[in-house]
Amino acid sequence: MNIWNNTSDFILLGLFNYTEAHLFLFVMVLTIAFSSLVGNALMILLIHQDVHLHTPMYFLLSQLSLMDMMLISTIVPKMAADYLSGKKSISPAGCGLQIFFFLTLAGGECFLLAAMSYDRYVAVCHPLRYPILMSWQLCLRMTVGSWFLGAADGLMQAAATLSFPFCDAHEINHFFCEAPTLVRLACADTFVFEYVMYICCVLMLLVPFSLILISYSLILAVVLQMRSREARKKAFSTCSSHLSVVGLFYGAGIFTYMGPKSYRSANHDKIVSVFYTIFTPLLNPLIYSMRNSEVKGALRKCMGQCAALSHN
Repeated sequence: MNIWNNTSDFILLGLFNYTEAHLFLFVMVLTIAFSSLVGNALMILLIHQDVHLHTPMYFLLSQLSLMDMMLISTIVPKMAADYLSGKKSISPAGCGLQIFFFLTLAGGECFLLAAMSYDRYVAVCHPLRYPILMSWQLCLRMTVGSWFLGAADGLMQAAATLSFPFCDAHEINHFFCEAPTLVRLACADTFVFEYVMYICCVLMLLVPFSLILISYSLILAVVLQMRSREARKKAFSTCSSHLSVVGLFYGAGIFTYMGPKSYRSANHDKIVSVFYTIFTPLLNPLIYSMRNSEVKGALRKCMGQCAALSHN
């Protein structure tokens, strides 16, 4: 196979075709993405405006909302523009930027979710020592560390992926540039890169996921000792909803980046990618925040202030 000119554009085949069913799905995805942007923007606004939410827990939640908003903005506008215009090309530089921002945000979210599980563990298991064990200094360090580690992984994978020579088949069977999909087009031995990427995935997916499972296991151990049946029921409901979203996010990531190639197809990869690029950013504000009484109180207060301003 001939080696393809690396300065030429890639072609993103996209997620949808132009049938009526796919047009309906396209509108649904846009609606979910817009709802996610609104929900996460609202969370950031409420946390910024309400002094009662100026705590490490809500600061971490605001960072999660910011990451989710940026993640959707990295993927969905380009996908929508390609579908509506029919122009599906993306330059190597654009592809590299998309890989970098996607991995920065998704990788950062992996570590941030682990930090949030530690915060919940301290709040439930050591409430009296919370100001010491979850100080603002530690909170800021964990946040900066999450962004930095995500950016380091994104920069490394984007640079390494685009350093390969690519073959004639320059069509990417995906709706955005993702490193594992792009590497399949390489006309070179990618074994070393794939091995390093696998090690990175162990550090960025399995380690944080294991820490989250340990944190929630310790939380559940404390919950089981609660005397109040109502308190146990509420705690179980909260933990199960948190773990379901975490499982969806990490499970999809592990399938894409660590799953054996023989069990995967391009269509499977695209469907799985939808879960952690579009669906989980919508679920995060609903599961982590909107079910929270303090957030509901802040929302009512904000709506009351808006209503008062409209009457003046």
